[in-house]
Amino acid sequence: MRCSKNVNDSAEMKSVKTLSVIAISASAVLILNGCGDSNTFALQPLAKEPTVITIEDTGEEAIYIPSTPATIKWGRLPNATDEPLLTVISGALVVFDTLSHEGILEDQGRNPEKYFASHSIEKEYVLEDAIEIANSSISHNFYEDGPHIVTGPIAVEGAMPGDVLKVEVLNLEPRVPYGVISNRHYKGALPGEFPETPKPADPIHTHDPETLGNVSIFTPTEMDEDIDQWFGVLQNKFGKRVTFPAVPFMGIMGVAPNSKEPVHSVPPHFHGGNIDIKDLGVGATLYLPVFVAGGLFYTGDPHMAQGDGEVALTALEQSIRATFKLTLIRNNIAGTPAGSGELVQPFGETDKFWITMGFDRDLDEAMKKTVRESIRFLEEKLGMDRAVALAYLSAATDFNISQVVDGNKGIHALIRKADFATILEDEE
Repeated sequence: MRCSKNVNDSAEMKSVKTLSVIAISASAVLILNGCGDSNTFALQPLAKEPTVITIEDTGEEAIYIPSTPATIKWGRLPNATDEPLLTVISGALVVFDTLSHEGILEDQGRNPEKYFASHSIEKEYVLEDAIEIANSSISHNFYEDGPHIVTGPIAVEGAMPGDVLKVEVLNLEPRVPYGVISNRHYKGALPGEFPETPKPADPIHTHDPETLGNVSIFTPTEMDEDIDQWFGVLQNKFGKRVTFPAVPFMGIMGVAPNSKEPVHSVPPHFHGGNIDIKDLGVGATLYLPVFVAGGLFYTGDPHMAQGDGEVALTALEQSIRATFKLTLIRNNIAGTPAGSGELVQPFGETDKFWITMGFDRDLDEAMKKTVRESIRFLEEKLGMDRAVALAYLSAATDFNISQVVDGNKGIHALIRKADFATILEDEE
């Protein structure tokens, strides 16, 4: 049953059980698939339904949202017909226990306990919410729905179409020290070439992992405490370790579009969703235009690492406890990346870059959209002539392929803030 309780009133908030947001339910040392010793843990759910918690380090109150059959959509995004799980005030801290879909999906057996046991993970280190959702009767069509577990939506009090929701990513904490990278037939950057396993019969009606022949690579992650850096761990053919930096981010962050039609979780669009931009990690801000009352924010598709392109199909998919600050900006313009006009699609920001985006099924068109959005921003917010803006972008800005595997391909530009130091100083 969905929780519709409005938790804005402080008296109501105090009546709800207070928990520690950094509590760890279990920890031990375990050998992970021959990859060496790793401090193994599982951040199990803090509660069965949305509630108020206290962040131990700061003493701040936050709203905690678990992933349960009542709080998620599987393969679809919220739309204008969805009721929010709850409503929060502008400036609220919200903590989501998000779940990776990998290890839960039908082509992996829809049994995470059994799937991860095949990679030497004991049951106590498999997330309870993953087991609950996989074992539930929640409807999920492997061939028609997206794969993602999407948690939400959350309404922000007073948000109306024409406003902007400012989403600050405050903390991303791995819930387990392992994830999965998958390549599925007829998907990814090389459909028909990879996986290099026998192709399933067509038409496809089976969920049998052996029949489908999809390839999922179990990937431990380890923390190097000397440099405070996570790493993913793979092996070559001879069992030698291959490590790569792991920097977590949320693949899906978005708001509900003004539509009554079902919204697939895979293609990103003007409402955000599966934008898969690795730069939007801790410390980043995402600006989302509001299309329906309350905004209806949601998140999911947690990633521990991704290369620009995401060519296999998935990134290193790994469940994450994500903390956001949600702030309402009224009337779109003041305090947003819009100037004389309106923000009509997602816009990202980090301490070093402004991030413009473009999405289209055609990669060339996605590039054009990103260039146009970059010119708009430079003209409206930084006072550049459009011809000069284009010249600057050509000489000084990197345009990166976010991903090529989500239906709508993505390109994002990284516009350096340092290049505009004199303009920013004048504004201050």
